[in-house]
Amino acid sequence: MLNPENPESLEKYSSAVSLSDMEIFIFPELMFSLVLANIMSPLLWKWKEDPWFQDIEKMNTNKKLQRIKQYIMNQFEFNLDLDTWGLTTKEKELQRFRNFVDLDTLAQSNALFGYEGDKYYFDMDIRRHFGLDKYTSEAIPYWKTETVEAMTAFWRKEGYSKGAGECVSLSTLYYAALFIIGGVPLEDVYMIATPLHSQNFVNIKEGVITNNRRLVTKNMWFNGTEISMKSRRAIDNEQITFIANNTGYVHRIYKEATMPRETYAAFQEKLRNYLVTRVDYGAITSFLRAYGNRQTCFQFQHERHGKTLYIEAEKVFPYEHGSPYLVGSGTQSKLLEEIDTMEFYSEPIEDRINLRDVEEAFSKSGMTVRDLTEKPERVATVIAGICPRMGDIVQELIAFCKTDPRLPEAEERDFRPTEPIRLTREMGREGIRAHLESLREDSEIADLAFLAYREIKGPGYLRAFLKATVERNPVILTDLLEKDIPGCYEALCALGQESIYSEDRLAQPDEVWNFRTGDGLEKALALADIAYNRGLPCYVETREKEALAMIGGSQYRFPKTKNVAMGKEDFASL
Repeated sequence: MLNPENPESLEKYSSAVSLSDMEIFIFPELMFSLVLANIMSPLLWKWKEDPWFQDIEKMNTNKKLQRIKQYIMNQFEFNLDLDTWGLTTKEKELQRFRNFVDLDTLAQSNALFGYEGDKYYFDMDIRRHFGLDKYTSEAIPYWKTETVEAMTAFWRKEGYSKGAGECVSLSTLYYAALFIIGGVPLEDVYMIATPLHSQNFVNIKEGVITNNRRLVTKNMWFNGTEISMKSRRAIDNEQITFIANNTGYVHRIYKEATMPRETYAAFQEKLRNYLVTRVDYGAITSFLRAYGNRQTCFQFQHERHGKTLYIEAEKVFPYEHGSPYLVGSGTQSKLLEEIDTMEFYSEPIEDRINLRDVEEAFSKSGMTVRDLTEKPERVATVIAGICPRMGDIVQELIAFCKTDPRLPEAEERDFRPTEPIRLTREMGREGIRAHLESLREDSEIADLAFLAYREIKGPGYLRAFLKATVERNPVILTDLLEKDIPGCYEALCALGQESIYSEDRLAQPDEVWNFRTGDGLEKALALADIAYNRGLPCYVETREKEALAMIGGSQYRFPKTKNVAMGKEDFASL
């Protein structure tokens, strides 16, 4: 539990407020704490009142998931803008976490500190890819993970018309929404974090993966479309940093695992089953859809007006775009019918494999990836000819049909399970909140959830909140750098008066500034943050209906509705 006199404890609890990707990497318990914060949010429970979810309880599981997916698609966009939450430096972050992790360990699991797992990013310069090349080599983004309130508030930010969030934000939002709206038990969702991405595995039927705003079924995982291949990229190429849900976590860099061993074993089996498919005609054509460079080894055969015609595979696949018909499905012949006769040849094309032969050989083969691995020659012997450009096509096909996820090894973990946090929808928001409140003395994850929720009760929690306030809000400092304190005061007064957080919960200064609105107490804290980082003596004092930012010998008054008591003593130890 929080010990404000212990620097390590204070660092963890203040990280529950700022929630950067780096902080979640160091403190994986924060991931589920954010899920709980979203579950407590009245904003998310209000979704249930939206006409979009009318009669959702009468829908089957698949329709429920599709409803949730489409709502998230409609209400939020993916955002990875460096300017949203600003920059920090490698040196600063290493200094912060020196008691938790070293540079060598970071380099194994964090792209910005040297990790090179996903070659998609490293075919190009990673700093250029993320827009970091215009800064010094030491600069790295905060990449803060947003609460549902901050995600929703993006419509207030210039250039946005609706909510937004990055991958961790979207994965934790999905987790909470699946529970509240879809009725999916907490233990059936597993958050999967890699160095460059975060997504969820949902244990429903064959499994479903959430990827940013989208849902990916097992069939979609293997359909070879551009969207699906992007969804696959992290698990296909990167080592998995940690797995987490309501039962605990298993983390690559930590020997101790808080998830029960049997839970982790069951998850591993379910995920591996999801990530493998049979080698049939559909899988082979999906592979060709994904790897266009391999299409030049193949041709399609098609009967038209009593004649047998042939056409290059690479000419056929583009016709799928905008068409309801697909190669490898029962509609393949209809797709071929859409192509002008002039595109076809009357004779087989030399040095190309006839996909009709492949279809006949593999449509009912029942061949597994293991079969293909042990007897790769089967691909060559069941078809009419061999393409001289085939190369390593069999190995590529094997890799397409089966992903071996690089999970933290169970044998290297010391499993010390903690008591799972068990919730049901029937408890309702207030019941869930009360239950989590009752767990705070025994469950650090529940305790951290309230800071992620931005509810501040007691001087220790206020200290953690203020530590995040003055240390991790660079955007407002940069944007108002040229203004003196009175000018900053005027700029804050010109913003809207409404907090993005309900009740007495508090926004951080960069949330106030980015979303152009805030309660008077939040604005007073923002002004104190600016003064503190300029080396000026400052503190915030609260009265019944106003908050005072005390800077030097001057008072700056803001009308407020939030009731969080604070005074000079709360800033004295910062």
